[in-house]
Amino acid sequence: MSAHMATHETAHAHPGARKYIQIAVILTAITALEVAVYYLSGLRSILGGILIVLSALKFALVVMFYMHLKFDDRLFTGLFVGGLSAAAFTIIMFIALFHGLIQM
Repeated sequence: MSAHMATHETAHAHPGARKYIQIAVILTAITALEVAVYYLSGLRSILGGILIVLSALKFALVVMFYMHLKFDDRLFTGLFVGGLSAAAFTIIMFIALFHGLIQM
């Protein structure tokens, strides 16, 4: 019984509904910004980079709050961020590679 009690002592307080609504509003605003950026013709040359950054920001918010990684061990956050970084690097390198091959 004492082992069960010890696990509850290290538990953290989860945010309330108000915090989740705030995060949902922020995610909605970022999505609206993504849509707006897509329709701005002056940003076409850097559209991919902007959308990748905004998507990574949304990913980080969802992982930190809705998956509770903000309140868990930092190792889990590191694994998600590391995976995201590796995926982003791979995508950017493929874009650079194929962009260079098409222009040859």
